[in-house]
This record gives sequence, structure tokens and C-alpha cells, in this order.
Amino acid sequence: MSKATTKMAISLAFKELLLEKPFNKITISDISDRCQINRQTFYYHFHDILELAEWMCETDAERALKENITYDTWQESFLAIFDMIKKDKAFIVNIYHNLPRDYLYRYLYRVTYQIIYDVLEEKTEGMAVRQEDKTFIANFYKYGFVGIVLEWIDAGMKENPKQIISKLNLLIRGSFEHVLNNQK
Repeated sequence: MSKATTKMAISLAFKELLLEKPFNKITISDISDRCQINRQTFYYHFHDILELAEWMCETDAERALKENITYDTWQESFLAIFDMIKKDKAFIVNIYHNLPRDYLYRYLYRVTYQIIYDVLEEKTEGMAVRQEDKTFIANFYKYGFVGIVLEWIDAGMKENPKQIISKLNLLIRGSFEHVLNNQK
């Protein structure tokens, strides 16, 4: 098995185990047994389960950021984040409740910041907007979006993500234009 395939097998085994028991009850032996590898193979790829969880978040973030995000398509990118979280609900909820929050925060901040920053780059093309202003704007929206996502997770992921994105679209469409027009 290649290194990438083994890492994916380990992460899949971990996600399957999360459907059966809580994060803090899963051992490296459980994961190794599930994907039919020895413990040393696990340790060749990851130091511990926390590193595995962080790698899984990073991998998901990279997958979400593959798309070319524009002002007209940012809604689909954010919806993809909601869908990804809902698809991996057991994993995300376990991270949310059992790990230091910075694991989930870093994951969400990274994905969200990149989406917003890409949109800002597009919207400010040809404008004299300072780098620190773009960073400030991207951070402002990043924190707002992540706060909304965390509340959605905390409330059991019941609200329809499309409705959340629709509300965000109303806010962002008007405020992006207003902020950027005042930067000239």
C-alpha cells in the first residue's frame, strides 16, 4: 500500500470507529485492527490520534479549497463546507466535544479565510486596496462565518445550510461592495 493509501485507510478506519464509540474511547490498536495494519505502521504515519485528527481536518480543508472560488461562487464553497461537516458529523462532533477547540477552529478558519480572501482578490483587482485591509476584511468575515458554523454544530446541525448561506449572501453582497467602494 502506498503512503497516501495507508493514511486514507487509517483515517477511514478512524471515522468508522467514531460511529461506534466516542473519540476518547478509541485506541491506536482499535484503528490498526480495523484497517488491518500493525501499530508500527500507524506510528510511521502519525504520532498519535490527535495528529491523525488534525491531518484529517487539513486534508478536508485542502479538498474544499481545490475549487477556484469567485465572488459569484463563494456560496457553493461555503455550502460545501456545511455539507462536508454534515457528512462527517460523527468526526466533527467528536472533535468539537473531545479535543481542544483549536483543532476545529484552525480547520474552519483556514478554509473560510481562503475562500473569503480569494473573493477579495477578485473584487479588488485593479483597485488600490492595501494588503492589511484585505487581511482585516477576510479575518472579520472568517470569524463571523466560523461563529455561525460553530453555533450550527452546537445546535445539532438542524438548520438548513442553504438558508444560512442565503442570509450570509444578503449581508456579504451589500457590505463587500460598501467596504471596497470606501477603500478607493
